[in-house]
Amino acid sequence: MTRQEIVEYFLTKPFTKETYPFDEVTAVFKVGGKMYGLISDHESDRLTVNLKNTPDTNIALRDMYEEIIEGYHMNKTHWITVYCDRSLSDHMICKLIDESYDIVYKKLTKKLRTQLENEA
Repeated sequence: MTRQEIVEYFLTKPFTKETYPFDEVTAVFKVGGKMYGLISDHESDRLTVNLKNTPDTNIALRDMYEEIIEGYHMNKTHWITVYCDRSLSDHMICKLIDESYDIVYKKLTKKLRTQLENEA
């Protein structure tokens, strides 16, 4: 997937906001003010996305895929870094984005979820 394709996919998730709190190139994707994804250019020749998942799932993903490592500059238990420019399928990248979004969205308070839905 290209960077633009990944950004566009993030933006298909309901109530997602794209922000740039760190610099002009690091896109941070939030739902309800909570981050669930980040596109980083920390390696100039590699496209990476940081995503949230459960600790057990993150361990399994890192064991199964060489393109998935501990979250770069993130909590290593809850975040992974996914290399998006080699052999990992687009479907798998989208699935990981979906899981990250779902984890964060489900942890929002019911009041905040209702507020987001009413603003839409």
